[in-house]
Amino acid sequence: MKRFFYTLCAVVFATTAMAQEIAEIEVIGHRGGRYETDENTLSAFVESYKNGVRSYETDIRLTADNELVISHDASLKRMCSVDVDVEKSTRAELLKYKSLKGNPVLFVDQLAAFYSDKDIRYVEWEMKSNNYTTEQLEFYCDKLYKTVMASKPENALYVFSSFDERAITTMLRLHPDAEGMYLTANPVCDEVIAKAKSLNVRRLGCTINGTSRSQMKKAHEAGMLVNLWPGSNIEDFRLAQALGADIACSDVPAAVIKFAKKNMKWVKIPKDLR
Repeated sequence: MKRFFYTLCAVVFATTAMAQEIAEIEVIGHRGGRYETDENTLSAFVESYKNGVRSYETDIRLTADNELVISHDASLKRMCSVDVDVEKSTRAELLKYKSLKGNPVLFVDQLAAFYSDKDIRYVEWEMKSNNYTTEQLEFYCDKLYKTVMASKPENALYVFSSFDERAITTMLRLHPDAEGMYLTANPVCDEVIAKAKSLNVRRLGCTINGTSRSQMKKAHEAGMLVNLWPGSNIEDFRLAQALGADIACSDVPAAVIKFAKKNMKWVKIPKDLR
C-alpha cells in the first residue's frame, strides 16, 4: 500500500512539473491596466508596478509639434472630458488638461524615463499611425524607436506593434533590430499567420474570440508568439492560457497575477518572450 502511495505521489509530482513547464504565459497590463488604474497615465504604470505587474502595453500618437504622446483615443473627450484632437495639439496645449481622475497627459519620454531603472520584462508600444503620411510615419517610427530604446532597461524586451502594416514595415526598415508585432481584430487563422510572415515578424496580437487550439498550434509551428486580447477579466485570462497563448493582454493584470499565483499553480508567470 505504501509503495502504491509513493508511486502515486511520484506520478502526481511529475505530472504537475510537466504542466508547470508547459503552461508558461506572460500577463501584460493593457494601457497599464485600464480597469484597475487611470489608463495610460503615469499613475497607471506606477500603480501597476507597485502591484507586481512587470509587462505592459501602451498607445503612441504624434502631436502637432512632433512630440510622442501616450493616448489610445484620437480625442481627449473620454479621458479628460474635453473634445480636443490629440494629434492637432501641441505638447504644451495637452499638458493643460488632466484626466477625470486628476492625472496629466503622459508623454513617451516620461514613461520611458519611469521604466529606465525598473525591473521591467516587456513593453508593447502600439503605434497609432493609420492616418499618417509616409513622411510623418518615417519621423514617428524613428523618433519612437530612439526615444524608448535609449533608456530601455537591460533585461527588458521592447516590441513595436500596430494594426497599420505600414508602421511595422517602416519601423523594421529604419531599425532592422526592432521587434515588430502584427495586430489584428481577427482570431488566429491561416491568413493572419501568412500576413505576419509577409511582414517579417514573428509576433501576433489576435482576438481571443474565435481563436482555436488548432490554430494556436499552427501559429506556434510557424514560429509565432501569440498575444491574445481583449482580457477584461480573470475568465478571459483563463481562456487565453487554456488556448496556449504566449501573452495575455489584460485590463486587470494585478488581479490576474494574484489569482494565478493562488489558484493556478501549474501556470508559470513570466514566460520568456525572446
